[in-house]
Formats: sequence, C-alpha cells, structure tokens
Amino acid sequence: MARKGKQAARPARLDEPTQWRLQHGAVTAPQRIVDPETGTPVAVRRAIDTLGQMLANATITPEMHEAGCIFRTQFRLASLDPLRARSLIRLPGSTGDSVTEHQAAARQRVARALAALSGAGSPAGSCVWHVVGCETSVREWAMRQGWGGRPVPTSQAQGMLVAALAMLAAHYGLMRRIERRAC
Repeated sequence: MARKGKQAARPARLDEPTQWRLQHGAVTAPQRIVDPETGTPVAVRRAIDTLGQMLANATITPEMHEAGCIFRTQFRLASLDPLRARSLIRLPGSTGDSVTEHQAAARQRVARALAALSGAGSPAGSCVWHVVGCETSVREWAMRQGWGGRPVPTSQAQGMLVAALAMLAAHYGLMRRIERRAC
C-alpha cells in the first residue's frame, strides 16, 4: 500500500541528462552521431568547461578562448596535471619518472607562457595554472588557492582570468596588440 504524500517513482528519461549530471555543470544539446564500433546511432552530450561557458556568455573573445585551449593542450602534453593514472607496464628496478622529449618541449612552452604572465606566482599565472591547466572552477580557485594563499572574491577572480587570457592570446600571437597613438 502506498503512503499518501509520497509520489510514485517516475522512470527516468534516457534522452535527458540525470539530475546528478546536471549538478556537476552544464552540458551541450545532444548531437546524433554513429558509434564507430557498433554502427548504431547514439546521442552524445559534452560537458561545457569554464572557457566554453565564458565564450558562450561573451565574457571572453574567441581569440582568448583559443589561447586558453592552446595552454590547456600544452599543459596536458607536459603531464603537469595533478590527476594521473598509474602506468600499467612497470619495469622492475625503474622509477617510471622519465620525461619524454615531447613532454620536455611542452613544459618549456608552458614555462614561456607563464613567463609572459609574470610567472606562476603572479595572480594571472596562478589563475591560468589552476583554472585553465588543472581545470578547477574559477570559484574553487578563488576560495581555495586565490593569490598568495589569500581568498579572492569570485568576480575579481573572473576578471583576473579574463586579463590573463588576453595576455596569453597576445603571447600566442592571436590578438593584435593595441598600439598607442599620440594625439
């Protein structure tokens, strides 16, 4: 016998994201593609990251978005992200901490980009390292890390990220530098 006041459990719709998924951030509209392994049509939804949300809200320009994507790609190639999987092939007696040439080159590119932002200890460098590289949210970086270990208001943290992305875009040559003209 069902109690009064309790609703019967409604079956979840399989074509919509679950409440659990939606609480972890926005997702795109479904895109219909063909699964390469089975050949059956599937609907794919992709998570929208911080840079994607800022681009959609017109907070940043496409050049700033591209600069952030370039930095994130180099950051991943350099294996600087804190989340790593353990190697499945372990040789006895080896440390497994060797850095490949591609990783070393990517680390140099990341270091040059951070130098253009006045270093990793600067507000812009710290923001780009954590928000773009490590993919933490702006709010999480502002509350936990901030600048110099001090919390930063979220609105200021977002402004720091926008300024840092503009500097990165200029570093990568994606934006024309604004020339000062004498009047």
